[in-house]
Amino acid sequence: MFDVIIAGCGPTGAMLAAELRLHDVRVLVLEKEPVPVSSFVRIVSLHIRSIELMAMRGLLDRILERGRRRPVGGIFAAIAKPTPEGLDSAHAYQLGIPQPVVNHLLEEHAIELGAQVRRGCSVAGLEQDDEGVTVELPSGEQLRSRYLVGCDGARSTVRKRLGVGFPGEPSRNDTLMGEMEVGVPQEEIAARVAEISATNKRFLMIKPFGEGVYSVVVPAAGVSDRAEPPTLEDFKQQLRTIAGTDFGVHSPRWLSRFGDATRLAERYRVGRVLLAGDAAHIHPPAGGQGLNLGVQDAFNLGWKLAAQIRGWAPETLLDTYHAERHPVAEDVLDNTRAQVALTSAEPGSQAVRRLLTELMDFDEVNRYLIEKITAIGIRYDFGEGPDLLGRRLRDIEVKQGNLYSLLHRGRGLLLDRTGRLTVGGWSDRVDHLADPTAVLDVPCVLLRPDGHVAWIGDDQQDLDDHLSRWFGEPAG
Repeated sequence: MFDVIIAGCGPTGAMLAAELRLHDVRVLVLEKEPVPVSSFVRIVSLHIRSIELMAMRGLLDRILERGRRRPVGGIFAAIAKPTPEGLDSAHAYQLGIPQPVVNHLLEEHAIELGAQVRRGCSVAGLEQDDEGVTVELPSGEQLRSRYLVGCDGARSTVRKRLGVGFPGEPSRNDTLMGEMEVGVPQEEIAARVAEISATNKRFLMIKPFGEGVYSVVVPAAGVSDRAEPPTLEDFKQQLRTIAGTDFGVHSPRWLSRFGDATRLAERYRVGRVLLAGDAAHIHPPAGGQGLNLGVQDAFNLGWKLAAQIRGWAPETLLDTYHAERHPVAEDVLDNTRAQVALTSAEPGSQAVRRLLTELMDFDEVNRYLIEKITAIGIRYDFGEGPDLLGRRLRDIEVKQGNLYSLLHRGRGLLLDRTGRLTVGGWSDRVDHLADPTAVLDVPCVLLRPDGHVAWIGDDQQDLDDHLSRWFGEPAG
């Protein structure tokens, strides 16, 4: 019997498996693809918060080796603006990286930590009781685990078998997206795209990606069957329709089609079965948030589910997964709806786009939207307290190096500038660093394993109360 079975070994499932293995949870990951998909080389962007999470688990160096750093300016509705100075992160950039590389690195990480991955397997059915979940495979084989997590994508079998509603809007418009080379100078492209925008014609984005490659996003009306992968000729046809030229596009790196379906699961947990990633939410790729949202789901859920299995979780801890992450997904769905609306050719939408473009010249507006898209603006509701409470803490310097290097094991951390406090009976779950030199505006902070600030203060009894709230009863 396993502690947790995870359906799906994409970035969300692999990240969750690794997080559980940090706490010696017995994990089996079922992946329907018999071999890793490597032919689809779409470039995805890891945003600031996801990059921070990789740093927290010691993964950043190997990921940086395979990606390309890019500025974070201009990621909201593709409105070109510079990156504001002084973003609250030691990793104020986005990282372009092929999606198969992300998948491989995270799966490799999970396996190194001891997770089992069975390929060519998927969930065909499930039944749960008070003791666990019985998972049926397509072959008829049955497996047993204490918990099941559906990370099996937008068409999630786990979600459907649970009967969890997936309300929202179906796809109404398709868009082509790809990376390719062009045959005209960049100045000519920029001038033509600006002219199209100024005359309220349909949305078109052609942005330099590096090494002569451009990212191209263009509406897909009237091209080949939605069920078929797009071709370079589809891109050329749409570019000619909208811009009067195909810009000489050639040598595509990858081509894709996406719709604007937007849906959110009504619940992330039903008893011993939970949902994460695309199984819980889908939305257009505006702002490049999808993969990041799923990985961050896994980071939020992993330590809580592990605590439940290890027997020290407070009674309501696992329910905070839905309470914290469902509103985050709602916000992502809303901002992608807004971004899609801003790409419409309708005069009203274009007027709003021009107004927002002007407003983003104000640093506060530009910064707010970047913090929203990159998820560093998230603040979970932990009750009344200083603004830092519920937010993640940036990777500050401490006497032992960098803060995030102390979170590799997935444990809590008390960062204590007073030297007077202790984690006492919680030392098996929470580390303690007394460092009067730490650059903090508060005396002490208690960090959860996901880096969010769970407590601020300098009183031992108050600290003990919050240690109990997040980490259960003390040992002994």
